[in-house]
Amino acid sequence: MTGTPGEREESLDVIQRELTAFARRARSAAARLHPELPLVSYTLLAHIDEQHGCRAADLAAHYMLDKSTVSRQIGALEKLGLVERHSDPADHRIQVLRPTEAGTQALASTKASRRAAYRQRLGDWTAEDLSQFARYLLRYNSAGEAAAE
Repeated sequence: MTGTPGEREESLDVIQRELTAFARRARSAAARLHPELPLVSYTLLAHIDEQHGCRAADLAAHYMLDKSTVSRQIGALEKLGLVERHSDPADHRIQVLRPTEAGTQALASTKASRRAAYRQRLGDWTAEDLSQFARYLLRYNSAGEAAAE
């Protein structure tokens, strides 16, 4: 570790403040892009899509959420017509969540809007800056996942 304890604490204060601002912007952007789709619901929908379907219990475990929270969010996604349940062919007692066509379209639209916003915000960054930022985010999030296990 380099730097004095005071310098490290100052850096941690900046990181905390900036991550909080980032989270606020993300929630605000999510509300603008799809007003009836809160950030948590969007995140769950994106995970369901990325996994090509999953169980509600898988979502709860992955995001460390209470099952009742996931159930409410999934219920809202179903009411919006963005997610549907299918019986697992291997075990009909298991319900697998899958995005509907409308869910896939909502994700694609939102992803395109977010990517455009990132392009605009990061447009003057070099390829090396972007690569380094991506590596730092991966490192930060990996450390958080390891600590949660």
